[in-house]
Amino acid sequence: MSTQTPEAEAPGPVTDAVDITDQPAEREPKAPAEERAQQAWATRRELNAHAPRSMRFDGTNDGVVADLIVGDVVTGDKTEINYLFGDLGATHASGEIPEASLHRLADTFVADGTPFESLLERLREERVLVLTGAPFTGRRTAALMLLHRVGATPVHALDRETSPADLSRQFTTPGKARGHLLCDLVIRRDQPLREAHLLALRSRMKEHNGYLVITTGHSPYIESDIRPAPWSPPAAEAVLSARLHRQAGDEAARRLLALPAVTEFLARDHQLREVAGYATLLIRHAQGAADTSQVERYSLLRLESQIQEWFEEAETTLPLREKAFLITLASFDGGPYALTAELSDLLYSELRRTGDPDHNERIPVFGTHIGKRLLDARAQTRPATEDTEWGPVNQLTASFKDDRTSPVLLREVWTGHPSARPALVKWLGKLANDGRPLVRTRAAATVAVLAYTDLPSAMALVIEPWALSAQARQRTTAVSALTLAHRIGAPNIPRIIDGWSTDAGEPRRCWVAIRAQGLIGPERPKEAVAALRAQARLQSGKGKPDQLVAEELPESVALLLLSLKGDEILTDLLRTLDDHRSAFVFAVKGFLAACRRTDERAGHERPLVLDWYARAAHDRNPSAPGIVLLLRTALDDREFTTAASEVLRSWITAADRDEAAEWALAALLPALVTTPREFDRLDYLLRKPQGDDGGPHTAVADRLRSALTIRLA
Repeated sequence: MSTQTPEAEAPGPVTDAVDITDQPAEREPKAPAEERAQQAWATRRELNAHAPRSMRFDGTNDGVVADLIVGDVVTGDKTEINYLFGDLGATHASGEIPEASLHRLADTFVADGTPFESLLERLREERVLVLTGAPFTGRRTAALMLLHRVGATPVHALDRETSPADLSRQFTTPGKARGHLLCDLVIRRDQPLREAHLLALRSRMKEHNGYLVITTGHSPYIESDIRPAPWSPPAAEAVLSARLHRQAGDEAARRLLALPAVTEFLARDHQLREVAGYATLLIRHAQGAADTSQVERYSLLRLESQIQEWFEEAETTLPLREKAFLITLASFDGGPYALTAELSDLLYSELRRTGDPDHNERIPVFGTHIGKRLLDARAQTRPATEDTEWGPVNQLTASFKDDRTSPVLLREVWTGHPSARPALVKWLGKLANDGRPLVRTRAAATVAVLAYTDLPSAMALVIEPWALSAQARQRTTAVSALTLAHRIGAPNIPRIIDGWSTDAGEPRRCWVAIRAQGLIGPERPKEAVAALRAQARLQSGKGKPDQLVAEELPESVALLLLSLKGDEILTDLLRTLDDHRSAFVFAVKGFLAACRRTDERAGHERPLVLDWYARAAHDRNPSAPGIVLLLRTALDDREFTTAASEVLRSWITAADRDEAAEWALAALLPALVTTPREFDRLDYLLRKPQGDDGGPHTAVADRLRSALTIRLA
């Protein structure tokens, strides 16, 4: 449900990622003493539009969202399981590979769905082959099998530290080995792989009747004339099936492959080393040496291990800039790639300051390869449509292939690497003050996961400072963080919000809690209304109410009235309408705020309360007379009669554009009349629907006036 156009906010970026390193670490954007926050309705709209898919929902939180986004990922006991991934291991030491190991590997090697046969022909013809591919796609195994199939045995593994220029010197004298393997050759800007290197190697191989396969990752420093051969791995299901049939037998393999846990495992993205480890586990399970829970949790444990591996890697293997990209992708999973890359450089600069506060070297503008970056992150891109303030736009989005990665990664960084917290907190603070709704919402979603993981630290370092901030955007992002944290099941969020809602000492923090009540209140309507009503009573007793708090109370009541629990909220408001003047003002102000909201989806900005009345009257719902009572009460009250009259004028205008609104208003107006004075008031409004200032008289006003007269005749 969308409503009015969001208030103007500069949607520009936080800063220019290129120049951020030249800024002093202590410099923060200046803000006025008290900024005006966006409307509560806009906050709810942005949450629903930009939160991660699994954090979006309508209605009551029944635990499904928590299970989907977090579940056992960030809580629960862990069982540490170690597996051998494959038969040979990923050693980089040089030396001869045993013949028996090659035969064992050949027994389970799967060539179906790969370019193996065409690569075999190239190796026979060219004798030297450069095999490129992503890490852990089986390129080393493929290289060994290529040498095995051409009969180039024994196979000698070369030291990966050998530079391209020194390769040909490794073969000055003939040796016993006919096959040669160089895995993960390091190719850099200062050590490119040139065609001249390969020509020299081919001459050596022909002289010694040998064959050489070089494996390496994707690199811009390989001359195009070399024609590197890309390796694409076989399907995980084919590899798993081959291993199980070979090592467990056909009957056991069929039974194991039919397990629901195996089906779920194969539905996710897994590297071949993980598939090999899973096959080993399944065979142990068939032998009674591993229980069902280990089979079910294996995929998640491997994901956790992969993330730990990323952040334990040395700078030479995974640079800090790429680690920053991984963290940012976890926050903006499924968001625009360009935005993720921009904000990852902002995080990179903060992380670099943490390690070296005096290091102000500029971030390179170019030099990152989107394909390699996504391969390393086990991520993918796809075109998608993003909702923006200017309407839907097409974007190239980036997301992890495994949808569980984001919360696991954020948990690992926050709890496993606490030295990164200062940089993360500063980065998130800048995102919370960004002009783009997507950026602010994803910052809130990130903090929600941190709160689920470690509530005390997230509250002390992020949420509470934001709640006390003079910057309205940070306060609003604190609201969103609390709301999303509650959605995914973080503990004690309602208790925190209730406590802040009745706190008279900190108006800004109280404001955050009041808005949050409007967002999570539909799950706990009685408690939310009671907390808001208590604050309204507190404000009425002050000589000078806190303007920030007093203005927010009716906005939250409006959110609650227009939620799925609106009937229940309305009943509660009517129950205490005459208890105290503060309760009366609280109910009427909130009701009139709700009356001003429209549903743009209807195409004619149909008033939501008017639409609610029409449905309730049709269904003989008690809310219909309740709406009439509150509106009549507002019209009769000296403090609110002008505001209530303006509501009716806006509804008359809406009825002129929307036939359904006209029918609803035609039914409502007679119900508002119980005395001649009330009839005269409505008659005046219909004779002058544009007010005393004049304006074109609408035909719908005459029709409504005629209908009112006939109904009351």
